[in-house]
Amino acid sequence: MTETSAATGATDQPSEDDIVEQKAVRLAKRERLIAERVDAAGGAYPVGVPVTDTIAAVRERFGALQAGDETGVVAAVAGRVVFSRNTGKLCFAALQAGDGSRIQAMVSLAQVGEESLQRWKELVDLGDHVYVRGEVISSRRGELSIMVDDWAIASKALLPLPNLYTELSEESRVRSRFLDLIVRDQARTTVRARAEVNASLRRTFTERGFIEVETPMLQIQHGGASARPFVTHSNAFDADLYLRIAPELYLKRAAVGGIDRVYEINRNFRNEGADSTHSPEFAMLEAYQAYSDYNGIADLTQTLVQNAAIAVAGSTTVTWADGTVYDLGGEWDRISMYDSLSSAAGVAITPQTPVDELRALAEREGVDEPPHATHGKWVEELWEHFVKGGLTRPTFVMDFPVDTSPLVRDHRSIAGVVEKWDLYVRGFELATGYSELIDPVIQRERFVAQAKLAAAGDVEAMHIDEEFLRAMEHGMPPMGGMGMGIDRLLMAITGLGIRETILFPLVK
Repeated sequence: MTETSAATGATDQPSEDDIVEQKAVRLAKRERLIAERVDAAGGAYPVGVPVTDTIAAVRERFGALQAGDETGVVAAVAGRVVFSRNTGKLCFAALQAGDGSRIQAMVSLAQVGEESLQRWKELVDLGDHVYVRGEVISSRRGELSIMVDDWAIASKALLPLPNLYTELSEESRVRSRFLDLIVRDQARTTVRARAEVNASLRRTFTERGFIEVETPMLQIQHGGASARPFVTHSNAFDADLYLRIAPELYLKRAAVGGIDRVYEINRNFRNEGADSTHSPEFAMLEAYQAYSDYNGIADLTQTLVQNAAIAVAGSTTVTWADGTVYDLGGEWDRISMYDSLSSAAGVAITPQTPVDELRALAEREGVDEPPHATHGKWVEELWEHFVKGGLTRPTFVMDFPVDTSPLVRDHRSIAGVVEKWDLYVRGFELATGYSELIDPVIQRERFVAQAKLAAAGDVEAMHIDEEFLRAMEHGMPPMGGMGMGIDRLLMAITGLGIRETILFPLVK
């Protein structure tokens, strides 16, 4: 009797020598499959197999069978072999579907005959995709099974599977996500959670009359955020182009054109560092609502996040991967950046506080000077030092310095700040929202100030975008706007790191 499963071995993968040997053996089996096929010109594997049911559907229908029960119902399913045990007259295999559901295949001498049983023993390996047809039964041990009367190898794995019972290292999971999806339930769950989050976001927007659009990824001029772009070159236009850092300026053009409630779920690219909350390529949601402001868009954002949590977890109370229970429900706190910083630092800090005083406070606290330091950059750096770490509940941090927010409207009652918030959840920034700047004269002044910073070497500063200004000059309605990282939203709901929430993250 032989018994094999993807759980044998003590490491992520078999040794290199084992892999070479197993591949040679499996390649020889592939050659045999080709030789045995009548339509050998078609290769070793069938174009398709006549499945009638999914493994999950069979389990749902017959999961309550008692040991030894027979149904008289014939089903044909396909799955990947993740366990195999061969005896003299009976072979067992666990077939796993893409969603992780499993069913046992029983191949018996009495049912398939000696030749077919022997072929199974000689040809089927762990990792192979196998089609089986037969009666749905429960084995004597109570395992839901297919008593096979017909079978075929749909595709052969030429390389062995990793150990199912030994956790893949994070590096292995990221670099070989296809293996991670095969062997780890959490990986498959995360993919489905992401799809549920996106579906929930779209439902919420649709219910509120928003229209989803698509904007260019390749742009003549980067803008919409303070970030360093990736640069590429178009041979057709003989021009340098930038990968999108944000869709903002195009979505606002759409608002000028009369799409009063507009959003996009998009891919952004920023040529910056990568860590537990940042990736050079990431998914972003941006939305703009005419005749609203940053308070209204904060309400919308809270609803979007809470609905997404319900879609994934069934509740606004979520349980993270480490077992931590986190409450995303209720009304979220809204605090002032300047007031919360003043309270935590024990000294009054206002939009009029000189840069020298901020620098002196930072030196006393051991806070490093930010690149191209301005009043606003110092305030934000000090706020992160004094306040950020103490936030536990989801919190909107309101009213930012004007010089770090060139696309945001001046505050209606507080000089020197703009109507901007950042949403912090789980200790990181999840989203940002504005009362949008709609005056093209002021916007030009802000762009000019940014251009001066860029000329001084600030690679994250914006440039003057004449096309965007021309659109604004045709009349942009008052609006609230927001942007939220989809990857970070998954982090907030699941407790995972960013490389786990992105299916195929960029790695060196």
